Amino acid sequence: MTSPVVTVAPDSPIADAAQLMLDHRISGLPVVDRGGRLVGIVSERDLLRRRNGEGPLRRPHWLQLLSERSGLEGEPARFHTLTVGAVMTISPLTVTEATTIEDAGKLLEQHRIKRLPVVRGQQVVGVISRADLLRALPRALGRAEAAAKHDPSMTDERLIELERQYWLQRTRSPK
Repeated sequence: MTSPVVTVAPDSPIADAAQLMLDHRISGLPVVDRGGRLVGIVSERDLLRRRNGEGPLRRPHWLQLLSERSGLEGEPARFHTLTVGAVMTISPLTVTEATTIEDAGKLLEQHRIKRLPVVRGQQVVGVISRADLLRALPRALGRAEAAAKHDPSMTDERLIELERQYWLQRTRSPK
């Protein structure tokens, strides 16, 4: 889990959210209200795609802004007035501090998301991302190796147990 958490307010301009992501080298931010309660999550994808009302995602507005073609009148102004609340995902999937890394990994994989806010009540206390899963991988493999060194008869049993762990299966490359 990554903590403390960098957050953004729903009324913040999307340019501010983009700058926070760049400054902190992260790809998403929990969106919190003035009371610090989680109200949504905003990702790079949310910032790079423009919504047409409540409909499907449209051509990226950043691509239009970078285009030399005409027909962009009003787009830069609209980009600067768009708020995080207009592009965020509301009611994101969350976990608690008691959630295991394995269960968090399952949720990330099943829902094809990159991060999960960790909440205590309605307050965001951390974020579990795919990078956190990568950081946990060497520890898990190290424990398996240590167990094998101390008790060689456990090697196959321990490896079979680790192979059954969903998050580890999904991070290993095929042989």
